[in-house]
Amino acid sequence: MIQIDMQIASFHSNWTHCDYIATYLARTISHNRPDSVLFSNLFSSALNELLELTFRTRHVGGALACKISRRGETDRVELTFACGEEERQFFEEAVSRIQQDDRPGRYLNSLSGDIAPSRDMMLLELAVNYRAAIRLQEAGDDTITLVVDLPLGGMTH
Repeated sequence: MIQIDMQIASFHSNWTHCDYIATYLARTISHNRPDSVLFSNLFSSALNELLELTFRTRHVGGALACKISRRGETDRVELTFACGEEERQFFEEAVSRIQQDDRPGRYLNSLSGDIAPSRDMMLLELAVNYRAAIRLQEAGDDTITLVVDLPLGGMTH
């Protein structure tokens, strides 16, 4: 449907890029949904969380590609970005934990616990609250693709 590419250094130059990109893309793809305002708000929130997670990698080189496609009621976000070995390991472990059966319990514990939420809380929140399916693809030596399927088209008030 739509794709935005930019140098990661430009993306990292300003935290507000996360919000601007998320808002723009959400409004662009929401025009044909029955409740376009609701859909735009939900999609923008989810995409902003993903972009912020990408922003925190702070990798200095490469590009960021954000591709959005749609199949039926599900919108797919593919974020391809460069990251180091430590970040790759974080994403692999986070996605693995999200695919375990105790997602809602872990999510509630992270919200009510005394310990500050972990970085993978954003992905866990999308899996629990947005029913997102999340996986990781290898895209190259220092590059990964985070694939998130968001079934927001079927959500109602």
